[in-house]
Amino acid sequence: MTGMRCLPALLLLSLAACETKPAAVPAAKAEALKKKEPPPHVFRVKLNTTKGDIVLEIRQDWSPRGAVHFHELVTAGFYDGVKFHRVLKTMFAQFGINGLPNLDQLYAMMRIPDDPVKRKNKRGTITYAKLGADSRTTELFINLRDNSQSLDAAGFAPIGHVVEGMEVADKLAYLYGELQPRGGGPDANRIHREGNAYLEREFGRLDAIRKAAVIQ
Repeated sequence: MTGMRCLPALLLLSLAACETKPAAVPAAKAEALKKKEPPPHVFRVKLNTTKGDIVLEIRQDWSPRGAVHFHELVTAGFYDGVKFHRVLKTMFAQFGINGLPNLDQLYAMMRIPDDPVKRKNKRGTITYAKLGADSRTTELFINLRDNSQSLDAAGFAPIGHVVEGMEVADKLAYLYGELQPRGGGPDANRIHREGNAYLEREFGRLDAIRKAAVIQ
């Protein structure tokens, strides 16, 4: 399918939890999950990627639940080592499936309620991917173009925007195309089950977040 009318379908990635109980999370990660600090209303996150740094400004006045959840994920180290597994040139760059399946499954069960859309999905904004109402978990995408015409009415609420490094986002590897079965990119279900081992073995040229950190 083509055209702006089909864009929301491209972003609706299933994040349903595995039917079996997740195995134990590594001790260091489990300890990090316990640490919760009230985030400031406006804060910045630096994504140190394999193509360079991207700095995001995240705003609770844009998306309060989404901003708080993202702060928690970043401070827990959830995005460290995460791949940009779905990059469509001039459309969006999506990330957020943890390379450790056990940790990914844990957070996939922690869905957060939707926030109202207060800002448009313009180029440079960052927004959670979701499948239906109240289904946001860990995956987000950076809009590489103005997608507001299709995404705003579908309930995709930006949580912030790129303030430095948009040229880096534009350079993220897009050579694999759309996810399977629509395209030749990764199989999302296999990423959830097998983690980075699957991506590194079969999609070795994907870019990644080396480290995500709150910087102010």
